[in-house]
Amino acid sequence: MNRDIDSFLEMLSAERGAARNTLDAYRRDLEDYSGFLEKRGRDPNSAGAEDIRAWLSDLNQRGFQASSSARRLSAVKQLHRFLYAEGLRGNDPGAALTGPKRGRPLPKVLTIKEVDALLAAASTGIDAEDSTPLERLRAARMTALLEILYATGLRVSELVTLPRASARPAIKVLSIRGKGGRERLVPLTSAAQKATAAYLEHLDARGGGKSSYLFPSLSEAGHLTRQAFARDLKDVAIKADIAPGRVSPHVLRHAFASHLLQNGADLRSVQQLLGHADVATTQIYTHVLDERLASMVRDLHPLGDAD
Repeated sequence: MNRDIDSFLEMLSAERGAARNTLDAYRRDLEDYSGFLEKRGRDPNSAGAEDIRAWLSDLNQRGFQASSSARRLSAVKQLHRFLYAEGLRGNDPGAALTGPKRGRPLPKVLTIKEVDALLAAASTGIDAEDSTPLERLRAARMTALLEILYATGLRVSELVTLPRASARPAIKVLSIRGKGGRERLVPLTSAAQKATAAYLEHLDARGGGKSSYLFPSLSEAGHLTRQAFARDLKDVAIKADIAPGRVSPHVLRHAFASHLLQNGADLRSVQQLLGHADVATTQIYTHVLDERLASMVRDLHPLGDAD
């Protein structure tokens, strides 16, 4: 059972360039499915459509939302398609199954004013007289993280693994290798460059400039972890008087895209900056375009204010 899952994941990595986080998520979903089948005396090579439906029903009883169940079903269907293509079973039991219906939620987005408040709250403590050197370093690091994130729309995994070399003064554009090994270029704003330079001064003053990572850490990975960044960001949100549940690294990525579109950027350019393989993924932000078009008609059309 585990051998089949391992083979499938190896294929995703080798042929599709799936990222480590994606592979880990697939493994968790497929091991959950395999564990369920084992209780029914089945395995992926003998399971039928009725077993998959029973598993989906079990997910529903365990309280999984439709979106989560649909994602897990996608992993299972891909596994069965792989087993069929490899000749490990004679049919594909998931071919005719459809996932739970799910709405398409709009991304959480902060206003420009709220992003400004976050940045102001993050920088508090950098120059405060009562701050310790460590507190100043942490404040400078958070400011640099937020400035870079809001300037580029990087995925959090891309942000925390940036190399130290990306902060060289002459570099105004980052070369990012994203999902599937796809490379893209993202420009750095002057504010992001200045915040990063200030952060490095504090880092080097404490002897932390020997790492190859821009944001080094004592973690096993050697760099700041996604979880630690997300946790610290919640604290900054509280200081900025913003509900912490509304703020995460991914919300800043949403804000980057939404604010660009709001100010006139075209969807294709935003797609390239975000590193989306398909523009359909970027179209989740079209609600911003809809709002802009509505306000344009309201403000510019001769009868826009008519009842």
